[in-house]
Amino acid sequence: MNLLMVIFGLVAILAAIGTYQAFKEKNLLSILFNFGTFAIFGFFTVMTIVKHGFPPSLH
Repeated sequence: MNLLMVIFGLVAILAAIGTYQAFKEKNLLSILFNFGTFAIFGFFTVMTIVKHGFPPSLH
């Protein structure tokens, strides 16, 4: 689960960067999809850290 959390965190960071670039270009559909991706993957990453801790306990 630890590696999956890192990958999802990177996806959330890239979606945040994409949202910022979409705002600069005033592309509404890109803003919508990038922000949605950021919200979903960011929420999953944060809640995984809250539930399992970082670094996750082995047992």
